[in-house]
Amino acid sequence: MIAVDTNILARFYCDDPEDTEAQRQRPIARRVMVESPSLFVPLTVILEFEWVMRGFYNAEPASFCQALEHLLGMPHVTVERWQSVKDALGLHLRGLDFADALHWASSSGCERLVTFDDRGFARRARRLELTPEVELAR
Repeated sequence: MIAVDTNILARFYCDDPEDTEAQRQRPIARRVMVESPSLFVPLTVILEFEWVMRGFYNAEPASFCQALEHLLGMPHVTVERWQSVKDALGLHLRGLDFADALHWASSSGCERLVTFDDRGFARRARRLELTPEVELAR
């Protein structure tokens, strides 16, 4: 089994025709993603991949979620904490920031998730009636 970094996922899922380096790397990323017998994607790579798609490629949440659903469906790919990632995708499509959704999904066995300043996260979690609750530390 080999692990892949964020840039492999970005080159595999994001077409960047203006970037000659990306054009050169895309076939290599495709070969790694399709021809490797067994791949591992760390949770941190998933989080960074969302940031790259949103921040660099201006991808909408639905595009990111579609890419991740594809990745989760590849039979030779193991995504670390895949169930948390899958749960986070659903919450992301319902309006939560992906990082917040992943934090929440990874905390599902806890009494609550506490934050200092993320009022938006706490408000959206309440609206979605998430358990454990997200509360502001006081």
